[in-house]
Amino acid sequence: MSHESPTRRDLLKPLQLLGLAFGAALFAGVVTLVSMGFFQQRTAEEAQAAVVTALVIAGVSFIAVLLIVSLLLLAVDPAQVTKQIDKPVLYDETAEPRDGENPDAAASGDPKA
Repeated sequence: MSHESPTRRDLLKPLQLLGLAFGAALFAGVVTLVSMGFFQQRTAEEAQAAVVTALVIAGVSFIAVLLIVSLLLLAVDPAQVTKQIDKPVLYDETAEPRDGENPDAAASGDPKA
């Protein structure tokens, strides 16, 4: 059985991306309506202002979530998703050890090294 690396589309399908953005927009819209007192006794002008503001906030959050998640997906290399990492992530292999520093001291477990 061959192990194929996942594609970028497999990481997050476009429908899932839109669903996540829509869910965040819906949440932001409802929170805006509740915080502006839409569900309380208000005049028609106040209710209309609350709905317009909620729609604007929902639209902005939909676009922001869609853009941010899409850009974060571009930062992920699909071939690296299934690869086992067995070293420190920020370890610089090209750096030379400093004076008095043993590069294998952490691996040996010797506190004196």
